Amino acid sequence: MVTVSHMVHKLVDEKIYLQEAIGKGIASYGSVAKKLKPDIEKELRKEVAHYAIVAALRRYAEKMNVRFRNIRFDPDSSEVNLKTNIIDIAVLKTNGLFDKLKRIYDVIHFEKGDILHIIYGRTTVSVITNERYKKQICLFLQNEKIVDIQENLVALSFSIDKKLSTTPGVLFQITRNFAWESINIIEVISIDFELTFIVQESDAVIGYKALQELLV
Repeated sequence: MVTVSHMVHKLVDEKIYLQEAIGKGIASYGSVAKKLKPDIEKELRKEVAHYAIVAALRRYAEKMNVRFRNIRFDPDSSEVNLKTNIIDIAVLKTNGLFDKLKRIYDVIHFEKGDILHIIYGRTTVSVITNERYKKQICLFLQNEKIVDIQENLVALSFSIDKKLSTTPGVLFQITRNFAWESINIIEVISIDFELTFIVQESDAVIGYKALQELLV
């Protein structure tokens, strides 16, 4: 039998921001109950008392307080880095593509801090690097099917402490800060203990601040 408590759990679990606000105790139970009331009544097909929803939310919060906790990032072992003028080239995967991708490594100046990430998907491959290599890379790929080219991007890198490598929720907590700021993440690259997020250049400053807030 579906109860008010069941509906509260279902509706809150579907809304990650609401779930977090309740888990941290920063949401007004009364306001949340008012928001959820129409959906609960529609599902149960009857009128539900406001106080019953509030009581269910309080019980939900008690459980959340046990399992919801912030992960602490140590400023001494974590840092944020920003690289501008990044490009993301998506090309259709073919048998002949892989030999051409090898040639790209020969033109990238890694010693100058330039970047190159090649991400293999099911049907496409993404080449992420500095914009100044666009012409050379497109020349290498001239007989391949280039699906999309995104320019004016930035790479935001966030290094984490080795001790957090087995801690659940690390990626969620980092990406959550982007979501709160309505930043669209184009690509996520994970290498050892460093996470790199490719975002639009227009989101560079606010994205940098969103990661810096994790170290405060």
